[in-house]
Amino acid sequence: MKVTIIGSGYVGLVTGACLAEQGNNIFCLDLDPKKIEILNSGGVPIYEPGLKEMIERNRAAGRLQFSTDIAASVAHGDIQFIAVGTPPDEDGSADLQYVVAAARNIGRHATSPKVIVDKSTVPVGTADKVSAAIKEELEKRGQPADLCSVVSNPEFLKEGAAVEDFMRPDRIVIGTENTPAGLRAKEQMRKLYAPFNRHHERTYYMDVKSAELTKYAANAMLATRISFMNELSNLADLVGADIESVRQGIGSDSRIGFGFLYSGTGYGGSCFPKDVSALSKTAREHGRDLKILDAVEAVNELQKYILVEKIEKRFGNDLKGMKFALWGLAFKPNTDDMREAPSRVIIQELVKRGASVVAHDPVAMPEAKHCLESDFKGNPDGLKRVSMVDSPMAALDACDALVIVTEWKAFHSPDFEQVMQKLTHPIIFDGRNLYEPSAMKELGIEYYGIGRHN
Repeated sequence: MKVTIIGSGYVGLVTGACLAEQGNNIFCLDLDPKKIEILNSGGVPIYEPGLKEMIERNRAAGRLQFSTDIAASVAHGDIQFIAVGTPPDEDGSADLQYVVAAARNIGRHATSPKVIVDKSTVPVGTADKVSAAIKEELEKRGQPADLCSVVSNPEFLKEGAAVEDFMRPDRIVIGTENTPAGLRAKEQMRKLYAPFNRHHERTYYMDVKSAELTKYAANAMLATRISFMNELSNLADLVGADIESVRQGIGSDSRIGFGFLYSGTGYGGSCFPKDVSALSKTAREHGRDLKILDAVEAVNELQKYILVEKIEKRFGNDLKGMKFALWGLAFKPNTDDMREAPSRVIIQELVKRGASVVAHDPVAMPEAKHCLESDFKGNPDGLKRVSMVDSPMAALDACDALVIVTEWKAFHSPDFEQVMQKLTHPIIFDGRNLYEPSAMKELGIEYYGIGRHN
C-alpha cells in the first residue's frame, strides 16, 4: 500500500520504518530540511534501538523515502498519517497548530480519496478539527467535501522499545465514523494492519472520540501508578519500610500486576507530562476537574527533587566546593530524550547549592548539552560547573558521592571496589533502586535508595 507519513519525528519515523518493513511504499514528509538531509544521508536524528538499521534496510529496498515536498507527499499516499508534534501550550493544553497545518496542506493538494490518520497524540475532538480544516481547503478548490475521511489511530510506543512495540503490539486502536466514508476508511486500515493480526486479532475498532480518549487514558493510568508508588516510597522512608517488599506484595495481586510499580525520581519524556496535563485541561474545558490527575502531576514534580532532599539531609544545604558524579541523563534508558528529564532538575538544584556535577550517559550527552545550555541560560557560571565524560567510572574521579538517575543496564553491575576507590566518600544516592541496601552495607558503601530501608 502507498502510505504518507507527515512528520519525521519519533512517532513518524518508527511508524514509517515499521510499515515499510511490511512491504508498504512509504513517503515520509518533514518541513525541516536539516532533518530530511540527515535521513537522506543515512543518519537518524533520534536514538531508538533497531530503528537506524530498519530505515537503512528499507531505503535500500526502495520502500522508504524522505522529502520536504508537500505536494508530492499528498499525491503519494492513499493513507496519510499525521504524526507531527503536539507540544504543550502555556495553559497545559496540546498545541494543535502543526496538526491543523498538516490537515490544511492535504486539503490544498488532494485530488483523489484519502484516508487521514491522526497518529499524533491529540485531545478528544481533534478529528473534527482536522476534518473541518481539510473540507474547507477542498471546497476552496471545488473538490468534493467528502473526498477525505479522518481516522484516529493513536500510538502506544514506549521510547527505547518502540520498534518492538510497533511490530508486536499489545493492541491497535482504530477509531472511525459510522458513515459510508468511515466504513471505507476502516477497511483500508484493516488491510494496512493485517500483517500485525495474523496470529490473533489485536485491533479494537471504536468511534473516533473513544479512540482519542483511549490514548490519554492509557498514559494517565500509567503515570498514576508511578506517582502512587513514589508517594508510598516516600512514606516507606518515614516509617522504616522497604518499598521493594511492598512492591512485590501488591504486584503479586493479579488485579494489580507489577507493571509501572517502581519507585524513582519521577517520570519525564515527551508523553506522560504533556498527556496528563492535556487530559486535565480537556476536563476543565468541560467543567470537570480530574482531581486524581492533578495530584499525579503535583507528586511527580515534587519527586524530581527527592534525591536533592536526601543529599541535603546528608551534607547540609550548602554544597559549595562539593562535586557529584551523576549516572544517567535521559529520562529513561535506551533513549536520548531529555524532555522533562529529572536529571535536569537535579543538576540545576545541585549547582544552585554550590556543587559541581560530572555526568555520564551512554547515549543522551549530546542532547543533554543542548538542554542544559537552555536550562542555564543567563547563568554561564553555573553551566561551567557541569561537565560530561565518556565513561561511568571517569565520572567518579574525586567526587564526593555518586547520584544515579537513569537505570541504564551499564549501571546495574559496576565494579564496586573501583567505585569506592574513585569516590572521595563511598556514598551512593540511587534514584532507581538498582542495588540492594544490605549488599551495599556489606561493601561499606553508604547507600540511599528511594523507600529502601537499610
